[in-house]
Amino acid sequence: MDETYDVVVIGGGAAGLSGALALARSRRSVLVIDGGEPRNAPAEHMHNYLGRDGTGPRDLIAAGRAEVEGYGGHLVTGAVETARATPDGGFLVALAGGAEVRARRLLVATGLVDDLPDVPGLAERFGRDVLHCPYCHGWEVRDQAIGVLNGGAGTHQALLFRQLSGDVTFLTHASAELADEDRETMHALGIRIVNGEVTGLETEGDRLTGVRLASGTTVPLDALVVAPRFTARASFLASLDLEITEFAVNGHVFGSHLVVDANGATGVPGVWAAGNVADLRAQVVTAAAQGLTAGAAINADLVAEDARHAVAALRGTVKKMFEEEFWQERYSAGDSVWSGEPNRHLVSDAGPLTPGTALDVGAGEGADAIWLAGRGWSVTAVDIAPAALARGAAHAEAAGVAGRIRWERADAVNWTPVEVYDLVSAQFMHLPREPREALYARLAAAVAPGGSLLIVGHHPKDLQGPVPRPQVPDLFFTAEELAAALDPGGWEIVAADTRSRAGKSHEGDGVTVYDTVLHARRLPEKK
Repeated sequence: MDETYDVVVIGGGAAGLSGALALARSRRSVLVIDGGEPRNAPAEHMHNYLGRDGTGPRDLIAAGRAEVEGYGGHLVTGAVETARATPDGGFLVALAGGAEVRARRLLVATGLVDDLPDVPGLAERFGRDVLHCPYCHGWEVRDQAIGVLNGGAGTHQALLFRQLSGDVTFLTHASAELADEDRETMHALGIRIVNGEVTGLETEGDRLTGVRLASGTTVPLDALVVAPRFTARASFLASLDLEITEFAVNGHVFGSHLVVDANGATGVPGVWAAGNVADLRAQVVTAAAQGLTAGAAINADLVAEDARHAVAALRGTVKKMFEEEFWQERYSAGDSVWSGEPNRHLVSDAGPLTPGTALDVGAGEGADAIWLAGRGWSVTAVDIAPAALARGAAHAEAAGVAGRIRWERADAVNWTPVEVYDLVSAQFMHLPREPREALYARLAAAVAPGGSLLIVGHHPKDLQGPVPRPQVPDLFFTAEELAAALDPGGWEIVAADTRSRAGKSHEGDGVTVYDTVLHARRLPEKK
């Protein structure tokens, strides 16, 4: 109970369990908290649930609980005292007894309370032979003597139950005021009207036999229909400030419920509601369907949030890839990071060039700079990580070319060369588009007239290749993109290629990878 769940479902009836089932089947961590006081507990059977008509409410709940647990959902018995939002966007649910549990989302399915008319004995028989819904219990009292207690909806209820029995009595109860049209309709349908306040019930054994009026008269009945006021069970949600509204028809208020949209979402982000707490008229099958709808909507919301978090984490990782700490740690972690061999495209494209001055950006451990120096170039090697530069300098010393290489620590993203060079090389220097384009423009500007610009990187084809690459398309580029950024009046494109080469996957299998290669020559200045 001290864990954080994706969803805490408050209420374990048809709506709550149906929502929990959908979420558990989507592999969400779900906790259902139920107080064990279902509204339909007195009823022996439920009806109008296709395929389950006549099933006992407790049997349905037991089956639903087993299904939820079968998919990994958790269920506890307890009363929720409060539920409040937390600074991280989640919720803290407090149970009676002091236990607390955290949730990313809430599904409220606590149902409602039937506030019955103030007649002694109604509550004890409610759901058996004291009824309110013709669709829930009407068939079971067909052709019996049915009384309808006036209570705002009484006249409509009388017409509904008249379909089911020819013996219907309308009890005016505390008010004898009936519209002439209602009296005429009841008379036309053969519904008896009995005036007088109902003060109690008459029973024999465990069976209703009639109602007793204030006058002492007894009206024989087999069933009594009442119109409760329906109150949403939502007081424990007070701190969330959920919107509650009244449900009224023709000026008569039937009760209150939480305001939700078509998917069960309340006005408070992260909170959904389903079943009678949000729909006073929902029967069991309706509540179950609403629970499913809300569960699917919650899962979709979590999926979207998970995706946002994943993207943010990826962006954070990618951002670190361009910071000194990342590369310093990588180069300090062990022996050589790279093979120690110069990049093949540098060898092929720079090999025929006449040695002069060269700039190697992103020099790493110095293999390219050392190769160039060995060919007679005077090289400036730039990298962000001091550990890489130190390792490169040691390798250059061992290779006997230390005097031809100047090592410079710089963050290429914010660095501008102050000299011009006969060759500017950037091998596999991957940055997001905006800083990459800005850097390559600065590198192009650092090429002396008649000099060469050589840029090499992983081609976008490798995003779908067998060798894992960062799944950030913005980091990849084509030679055509690079060439298009150069002024054709000032540059000759020597090569703008997509070149394939043999590589190895992490498992050691031979694979083909693709490189982007731009080799451009700055045209001599016109005299």
